[in-house]
Amino acid sequence: MSKYSIITLKKKGWSNRKIALELGIDRKTVARYLQEYNKCQIQLIDNHDLSDERKVEVIDQIVGDRHYDASKRGKRKLTQEIQARIIEIMDSEKDKDMLLGRHHKQKLTVTQIFEIIKSEGHDIGQTTIRNFVHEIQASRETFIRQDYRYGERLEFDFGEVKLLINGEPRTYYLAVFSSPASGYRYAYLYPNQRKQVFIDAHVRFFEHSKGSWGEVVYDNMRNVVKRFITPYEKEINDDCLKLALYYNFEINLTNIRSGHEKGSVENSVKVIRNRVFAKDYKFETFEEACVHLEQTLDEINIKSSIEDEKKELQPYRIPYEFADIEVYSVDKYGCIHVENNFYSVPDYLQHKRVTVKNTVNSIRIYSNHTFVYEHKKIDGHHQYQLVLDHYLNTMMTKPGSVKNSLVLKQHPELYNIYHNHYKTRTKEFIEILQENRNETYKTLKDALKYRLVSNTIDTVEYDDSIQEQSRKQLKKISQLMH
Repeated sequence: MSKYSIITLKKKGWSNRKIALELGIDRKTVARYLQEYNKCQIQLIDNHDLSDERKVEVIDQIVGDRHYDASKRGKRKLTQEIQARIIEIMDSEKDKDMLLGRHHKQKLTVTQIFEIIKSEGHDIGQTTIRNFVHEIQASRETFIRQDYRYGERLEFDFGEVKLLINGEPRTYYLAVFSSPASGYRYAYLYPNQRKQVFIDAHVRFFEHSKGSWGEVVYDNMRNVVKRFITPYEKEINDDCLKLALYYNFEINLTNIRSGHEKGSVENSVKVIRNRVFAKDYKFETFEEACVHLEQTLDEINIKSSIEDEKKELQPYRIPYEFADIEVYSVDKYGCIHVENNFYSVPDYLQHKRVTVKNTVNSIRIYSNHTFVYEHKKIDGHHQYQLVLDHYLNTMMTKPGSVKNSLVLKQHPELYNIYHNHYKTRTKEFIEILQENRNETYKTLKDALKYRLVSNTIDTVEYDDSIQEQSRKQLKKISQLMH
């Protein structure tokens, strides 16, 4: 605390009380400093004949701060006797925990401990008691190293990773599994941490391991905990319970703010993220990043004893199937809105309701229990995935809508062919699309190109030489094919 600060604030017109609050000191201390300073200033002004020794003393009083040797000052009220009594009371609380259970609601509060100490005749403040109790409670907890059998325990956690995909910064998530018995670490890369991702990661890992563990440990992530009844009592998510029932494992939840209880997986997230993506973080595609992850994991696990542990796992089960099944209304643009993205359906289903089977990688659409179409799931938000075939009937009745249609723009090659060669022959363009709607994309493009060549040959004048016709035909084909 600086004497300069007190004097400066006082010169600005601050009251002693305001200075004390600002600097966090006692108001009496402020008054003492100011009184001493003013007294010394008067001595310097009114007494010009002070001895050299006295001048030094006065100057030191003005410019120097008071210093205390707190290291030699004992706890005047928190005596060893009181400390021992508080520790005794806190130890008795541990006995109560053993008798009533760890999560009972009859724990002594700091106020009650203070009242006990006070009733025994000790003169001490509640704040002093509170500080000492917190000091004891905050003392470093000792952990006991665990030793697990093969197949006994598996730990799971999510970890964030940032990558450059095709030059664009993207955030992805590692679904990390760690087996403390064998030292085996494995992970999958996903674009989010949704429920489907959580379950898909487990299904893939148990399929990869050809068996399941007896217990899986989680923190209090929302994919596992549906709600907190009390800080120590939780309701587990229904889908997580179904997964555990299918693979016959027990769910073990760590306590709040006790990440260390997850054990090895906490460190595994850091190890995998650093080993896999610290040096290599630029990829052309998401799939390329996944391949890199898988290859590096093989190197990380060279020293693990997973092959021995696999012999002790629970029996293999066929992969668990999971999907969110919901009913959606088709909008006026022939789309359904699923998880912030839009997917097209055939135009005959416009304004009707369809059933959607939503998995981690796909959107499967059904109408009246009949399969209609399957979309690959979009990684993003507010994007459209439109299938040309879904709009052909509408295009035939509304040919004017083709020119600026989003569905055509999502097929750049067809879009260019239309605007370069069919802009004035829209109906013919649509007819060719309909005739080849069940063909491959390449066959469709070729059909459009060869129709142009055929039309060109028909319009060549009769008296042109065969050589000139051939030359024009070859030139046209060359332009279309390149």
